[in-house]
Amino acid sequence: MDKLIDGFRRFRETNFAQNRGLFETLAQQGQTPKVLLIGCCDSRVDPAILFDAQPGEMFVLRNVANLIPPYAPDEGHHGTSAALEFAVRGLEVEHVVVLGHAQCGGVRALVENQSGDQTDFIKGWMTIARAARDRALALTLSAGQPIEAARRMCEQETVAISLANLMTFPWVRERVEQSRLMLHGWFYNMEEGKLFRLDPYTNTFLEV
Repeated sequence: MDKLIDGFRRFRETNFAQNRGLFETLAQQGQTPKVLLIGCCDSRVDPAILFDAQPGEMFVLRNVANLIPPYAPDEGHHGTSAALEFAVRGLEVEHVVVLGHAQCGGVRALVENQSGDQTDFIKGWMTIARAARDRALALTLSAGQPIEAARRMCEQETVAISLANLMTFPWVRERVEQSRLMLHGWFYNMEEGKLFRLDPYTNTFLEV
């Protein structure tokens, strides 16, 4: 914990001191980000670091495996859907980016069936991506490819699943159809430091 406190002190002495005007403006006028980025809570994939973003530039939603569940307005506790609603309806962001990544632990547990019944929440949460897993396993194993290929395909398929689920939210669909909101699918390969984006016409990831 001392390392974190030391880090905060360095932040105060450098970043905060150098950008005090920005922080004061954000505190007084509030946030107006144009982008909602939906990423994984994996500690190796920090969106602010990856995209060299300043405070106030991105509204970031992170969860296990960067998943968006289908629209389901009921009495359950929908933290992900609540954050999505705030960003879209409250902040009126203009872009939503779903950022998948390589070596995702949630996807690995799903593909290799490692989450098991001993978890209280992870197994149920990852069922959102069950169709992605089934498709990845069917295509890769039938071609004689190793399980690593299935994991990589599933990591990318979760992005497509989340994009499809975003369109089940009526206020997302309405804004997309009115060209007030754009949806993007991105994938970060941490081993090579490369970023890919999903081409909606070919349904493939192309390097940025």
